[in-house]
Amino acid sequence: MSKFPKCAGLLAALAFTAGPVMAETFGLGRPALPEEIAAWDGDIRPDGTGLPKGSGDALIGEEIFAEQCAACHGDFAEGIGNWPKLAGGADTLDHDDPLKTVGSYWPYLTTAYDYIKRSMPYGNAGTLSDDEVYATLAYILYSNDLIPDDFILSDETLLDVEMPNAEGFIIDDRAETEYAQWSDAPCMEKCKSAVNITMRAMVLDVTPQEETSPEAEPEEAPLMVTAAFDPALAAEGEKVFRKCKACHQIGADAKNKSGPILTGVVGSPAGVVEGFSYSKPLIKVAESGLIWSEKELAAFLEKPRAYLKGTKMSFAGLRKEADQRAIIEYLKSYGN
Repeated sequence: MSKFPKCAGLLAALAFTAGPVMAETFGLGRPALPEEIAAWDGDIRPDGTGLPKGSGDALIGEEIFAEQCAACHGDFAEGIGNWPKLAGGADTLDHDDPLKTVGSYWPYLTTAYDYIKRSMPYGNAGTLSDDEVYATLAYILYSNDLIPDDFILSDETLLDVEMPNAEGFIIDDRAETEYAQWSDAPCMEKCKSAVNITMRAMVLDVTPQEETSPEAEPEEAPLMVTAAFDPALAAEGEKVFRKCKACHQIGADAKNKSGPILTGVVGSPAGVVEGFSYSKPLIKVAESGLIWSEKELAAFLEKPRAYLKGTKMSFAGLRKEADQRAIIEYLKSYGN
């Protein structure tokens, strides 16, 4: 009995019974019309040829990314689970375990635009408008510290963005330089007597935690918040805090995630959450006596990376002063 599916047998029969005109084809369909080809032709070249008209910035892109991309790639492009990280990895390509992201690895920004336009968001590919793609890509670039948040990414400015690894690739000339070496009979002389495994292909995803230096620990108990409390404003802040939940928890049962717990943060010294590994810049300002007053928190929340250069916090910031006030009021509702 034949093991081929029934459809294979049918196609074979059609091929044998077809007349001269159908000798090499099944006679199905028709050539695509030029306008049909144009509708599907989204080819974009490294030099920008094919980029559609449009524009967007990181501020708009942040909202689109949160709605369309964050479920897989994290609110700050930091990746979730086995889904790819899109930000970070600067200067790691020569490491044993490099982090390849849009910022650290991709040589041409046009390929990022092309991929997002064709393939994203996952499960609903091709639904983003040209402007939305520009804005989303701008947010990814901002998350990699490659553009400021107010940079307008467009078909006219996209090539102005310098990709760190643009010169990190070489032309594949193996056909001319190496293939001839492989065409001869393989050498089977003077072979090693034993093969030793020196490295595994799989690298365990374990990141050592830095111990906070004893000097960073406070000698006194955290300061308590004494400012007046506005419950209505705190309720608004709870909504804004949704942008923070991916990295921070708050409340009696809160635990450290990629960011420290924020219970009692308002009015407390910086860098005092037990068990959290702070960045060196944060430890430095903590040792200098930084207190998270409402004023300091507002400045930090507006633009974290501008406030504290080198911070591990990749959040773009809250540009609206009303959002800053609201979220600080919400944080005040969870005192020590």
